[in-house]
Amino acid sequence: MKKSGKNITKARAAIEPRPYPLQEAVSLLQKVKFAKFDETVEITMRLGVDPKHADQMVRGTVVLPHGLGKSKKVLVIATGDKVKEAEAAGADFVGGEEMVEKINKENWTDFDALIATPDVMKSVGRLGKVLGPKGLMPNPKTGTVTFDIAKAVQEVKAGKVEFRTDKTALVHVPVGKISFAADKLVENASTLINSVLKAKPSVAKGKYVKGCYLSSSMGPGILVDTSAAEAAAKG
Repeated sequence: MKKSGKNITKARAAIEPRPYPLQEAVSLLQKVKFAKFDETVEITMRLGVDPKHADQMVRGTVVLPHGLGKSKKVLVIATGDKVKEAEAAGADFVGGEEMVEKINKENWTDFDALIATPDVMKSVGRLGKVLGPKGLMPNPKTGTVTFDIAKAVQEVKAGKVEFRTDKTALVHVPVGKISFAADKLVENASTLINSVLKAKPSVAKGKYVKGCYLSSSMGPGILVDTSAAEAAAKG
């Protein structure tokens, strides 16, 4: 069994085995950081749902108020006037059927988000094997299949993130960079947590949030106290 490095061991030793208020968790995570690069900060939530059932799938999108610390590369597949609209909105790549062919033939996925208009989804739908495993398939539920191209592009560029439960009922979502001011990380993380709480399926029984952790790329996980947010969501 591989031993943990001395840096991560030291960082873990600084964390008490208890839930931390979000503000305190962010401050502690920034205090114990040791990586020499600007790590991504993530929220991981373990939910009391069964993702095998479609009506218990937790999924949605949210625009983080302070973004992710980098600009996402956006591909728009559309036709007609929507091509110009996408370009004007700041999309990095824009095209029609030729983009579908490029992805299909070259397995090209050098973008962070794909937005498509409903009229091209018949063609885009053929790309499921390439886009699906990477989580890049556009979907009306996440606002990435729409005729309002400008709004969709601007939201992604502003820090829109998608959350969804995996097979083990976990939700992993980036909420910024370790170099962010603490209050900005707190606001981003709080926005994400509240969005997941609001997305609770009506059929979900028992405790909805079984655990919530704040972590960075190389750092330890810190248990976050979500009781106040949960109480506010119920009220």
